[in-house]
Amino acid sequence: MIPVAEPFLGEDELRYVTDCIKHGWISSAGSYVKKFEKEFAKFCNVKYGIAVSSGTAALHLALLASGIEKGDEVIIPNLTFVSPASMTKLVGARPVLVDSDSETWNIDPKKIEENITGKTKAIIPVHLYGHPSDMDQIMSIAKKNNLKVIEDACEAHGAEYKGRKVGGIGDIGCFSFYGNKIITTGEGGMCVTNNEKLYEKMKYLRDHAMKPDKRYWHEEVGFNYRLTNIQAAVGIAQLEKIEEIIKAKRNNAMIYDSLLKGIEGIMLPPNKFWAKNVYWMYSILVNDKFNLSRDNLMQKLREKGIETRAFFYPLNEMPPYRSEGEFEVSKKISESGINLPSSAKLTKEEIKKVCSVIREVAEVK
Repeated sequence: MIPVAEPFLGEDELRYVTDCIKHGWISSAGSYVKKFEKEFAKFCNVKYGIAVSSGTAALHLALLASGIEKGDEVIIPNLTFVSPASMTKLVGARPVLVDSDSETWNIDPKKIEENITGKTKAIIPVHLYGHPSDMDQIMSIAKKNNLKVIEDACEAHGAEYKGRKVGGIGDIGCFSFYGNKIITTGEGGMCVTNNEKLYEKMKYLRDHAMKPDKRYWHEEVGFNYRLTNIQAAVGIAQLEKIEEIIKAKRNNAMIYDSLLKGIEGIMLPPNKFWAKNVYWMYSILVNDKFNLSRDNLMQKLREKGIETRAFFYPLNEMPPYRSEGEFEVSKKISESGINLPSSAKLTKEEIKKVCSVIREVAEVK
């Protein structure tokens, strides 16, 4: 089976983890955590990094530090993994869903402003599948309406918008290091920011909201969102080769593009001139002009030993987030999207196999 994703691990991960175990520093205290925070912040071209237990925890802390609370509204894309919506609900706010842009598949900036009310306090743009959102428009709208911008960059480590790394453009950037992400710590995440006040607040809440100068004293409700030193050790090794991983993913995307280009009914991933897409997933859309439905194509690939995944469901269709409105674009993208094998470890022959099955089904020679 050619998997959709697999981690890009090597000897350095083992060496750094072994060092943690040998010296007994296996919990959240230890030098690797601080080093990982510092180096990842540097990678994102920001001042501060706060390592946390997951990308979802990163979003939760970002919302809390931004002062989002009961009665507030947060604008998020309708087509995304559920975390931005669930964390918005968790802090007592209401997720306001906005349809996708048909070219980038990300939140449509043109539709954000019409959803802003007096209760709106933040926007969470998601850089879906590794392609940046149109951040200039989003930041302009946020500034005009005095809104916080929390970037969900969980799928887009190293992606760039007009030469700027995503995650470092808004007020706070949130990343995930789950096992299938561009770099991984198994589970884990990171908040990054240039704002010292936000940094201190998130760091404080991450560790049970314990007063730094008065141990075991808590004046607010906090959380255990710490990353372990062992996880951070893996993260350091991963970060040392992140450029190699991104290069491999982008090279693989170029091979996919060349082999799938021109097949009727197949739309290739977005790649706007202002963006550096890191192709966390190499994602295609299958429309009515293709010989098979999306699901039938996935079945054909499965029969040939090729794993694929459908796109996320639109949030407005799920019971906790059900919402009225126009979501035609996100619905169409969701129903027609396939994530093809996207690992940095993919070989050219494996990509050729995937594409040959698609071309065979499409009856393209």
